[in-house]
Amino acid sequence: MSGIAPLLDGTVAASAATALFLAPRVLRREAGPARRGRSYGPEPVLAAVVALIYLNQVLVAVYVDRVHHGDVSFITRYLPPGWFDVPRLDSLAARFPAPELLAPSVLRVQAFLELPLVLLAFVAVVRRLDRALYVRLARSPLVPLAAASYTVAFCAVEWDLRNPYTVDDLVLRVLAACLTPPLIAWLARREPGSEPGIEPGAEPGAEPGAEDKPAPEPEPARGLFRFALDLWAYGQLMLVLYDTALLYNLARLGDHLPSAAAALAVLVATRTVPPRAPRPLPGPYTATLAGTIGRALALFLVPALSIRYAESFGTPELAALAGLLVIGAAARRDAPRLLPPALAGAVVGYAVATLAPGPYYEATLLRSATGALLATTALCALLDTTRARLVVRS
Repeated sequence: MSGIAPLLDGTVAASAATALFLAPRVLRREAGPARRGRSYGPEPVLAAVVALIYLNQVLVAVYVDRVHHGDVSFITRYLPPGWFDVPRLDSLAARFPAPELLAPSVLRVQAFLELPLVLLAFVAVVRRLDRALYVRLARSPLVPLAAASYTVAFCAVEWDLRNPYTVDDLVLRVLAACLTPPLIAWLARREPGSEPGIEPGAEPGAEPGAEDKPAPEPEPARGLFRFALDLWAYGQLMLVLYDTALLYNLARLGDHLPSAAAALAVLVATRTVPPRAPRPLPGPYTATLAGTIGRALALFLVPALSIRYAESFGTPELAALAGLLVIGAAARRDAPRLLPPALAGAVVGYAVATLAPGPYYEATLLRSATGALLATTALCALLDTTRARLVVRS
């Protein structure tokens, strides 16, 4: 067990308890007044952060080439294997003036950018599911608390991998934790009005006197299918970013370009393909699943990163217990209705993990979760359609 395990375990416990206490209260609040006009959400800022990370990787390559003559041992001796596969950019490096000024590109720039990267990615995923939920979370205390929890986890791992730049990195991470939540709240305040999210457990489309009308054809879960694809695409892009940039392995970017291009194509397609008009009403199973996913995202916002790092550097059993408690809290209200679709999704997710595992834990988890969500959504849509037809016939 790592020497930072007690700190990570304590962060897991505190973050999970905070989420279980505070997230339900945040979800009950109104999203607040919204601006008129158009907003692109956090995605453009997220894209800018990703661009800065890759630009920094190019500067690292120039620095290593000119100042250290291509030898990365000055930093890799402090790190585990698998870091700093730096490409040779001889032509650019030869023309770059004062390369010694690029020394902060090694570890320190990225220390500042990692927190905005993960938090912007998280709220961007939430916005793809439900804009009203995104506004509610982004303007709540959950984002500053998540920034604090993630920063503690980042700093703990940073200390475990101590090197000559560690103190600088810790200061920069704390600075990022102070600046990122106000940025996310500002972006959310610019979000125009949107339809409120589906209330979990509610029967959609209920109107006074509607009991005498035939049930409408339910929404065939298009929104949730899109969200499942969005979730896969964001996860895939984050895995590519981790493999090529966060570990300073820019030389491996070419191997990941096909998967990155596929993920970007999915995000563009799900964003640009217009929804059906008029928008069909969601069926009860689809509405319940959407609400459960929204609550799960809200509950996972604060403890997500500490749970992940505790799997590797802390106590895995505690991380698993915290994750189960959060999932249980998200699904508790709707367990009777969602149990059959969720069991079917779990079977599919297990089959995907067994038959098509990824090269490492996160890749396998992403494939499994995507398969499980698609299967659960499909069964919920089927149950809604069957229910509507039975109501019409009766």
